[in-house]
Amino acid sequence: MKFEEIQIRVRYGETDQMGVVYHGNYALYLEMGRIEWLRKLGVSYKSMEEEGIMLPVVSLNINYKKSAGYDDIIKVKTKLKNKPSAKIEFEYEITNEADEILTTASTVLVFVDKKTNRPVRAPEYFMRLIEA
Repeated sequence: MKFEEIQIRVRYGETDQMGVVYHGNYALYLEMGRIEWLRKLGVSYKSMEEEGIMLPVVSLNINYKKSAGYDDIIKVKTKLKNKPSAKIEFEYEITNEADEILTTASTVLVFVDKKTNRPVRAPEYFMRLIEA
């Protein structure tokens, strides 16, 4: 499956005293990529939650290769790893303007029924969109 890509300009508040992106902010960049990937599919977190499905992150793995700094434009590339079941897995690459890989990452999220707080299979409408 192909990568979906967004661009982000690194803000001053996302960096440490050395002007380098604080490592914890990469999780936010991944979330931004994932939200836009879902939006391009035709789904939003908000609509899923309104329908009683939540998608908590249960696993996050980040590999740092190079640093991003203040005012850099970075690209977050997000890709679905496998066909979803009760979980959905994403892979990511974060690159700089020279297309150098700064970070690779993966996340696992689980479809959870909001009322029971128990895992459930991916909704049918979601699976139809994935397969289309």
